[in-house]
Amino acid sequence: MGYIYLYYGTGGGKTTNALGLALRTVGHGRSVVIIQFLKWKKDIGEYLIKDKLAPYYEIYQFGRQAWLGEKEKTAAFAGETFHVERFTSRDKELAMEALDFAARVLREKKPHLLVLDEICLAVQWKLLDVKDVLKLLDTIPEETTVVMTGRLAPKELVDRADFVNNVELVKMPNKFKSTEGIQY
Repeated sequence: MGYIYLYYGTGGGKTTNALGLALRTVGHGRSVVIIQFLKWKKDIGEYLIKDKLAPYYEIYQFGRQAWLGEKEKTAAFAGETFHVERFTSRDKELAMEALDFAARVLREKKPHLLVLDEICLAVQWKLLDVKDVLKLLDTIPEETTVVMTGRLAPKELVDRADFVNNVELVKMPNKFKSTEGIQY
């Protein structure tokens, strides 16, 4: 089986780490499939580059257009205000679709790198069962490396991964605005 990397924690850069591996993989003419759980925005750099990096780079998003959360509220981050909606059954359906799609990708495409972006958060928020994710990880072809990301990672995924990096927030400005090409 291929190696499993896990980038989790409160700090920024988890997806960015995974994208760095994706860029390195594409640079060697090898295939990458990125599956984003809970994400939908099309104006982010990793989505905008897909046509330029084809056929080696594919990205798929499984999230609805909302800022997801456990309760309804308004939140501010990086100079933007978001309406936070509660989870719905649709969020769980999309997470399951993404996991099923990942299984199909592993079976049919056997990419050199499969990124499961925000899968840990989908497990933490109980949109996916950790046992189902572990079953998926048991099917990784030898030629495929898998990267999982997400803010919170259950112990089972930490234990299962071969390489684990906890990205910890040490410092950030009280006020900052997201920068195109850097934060997204």
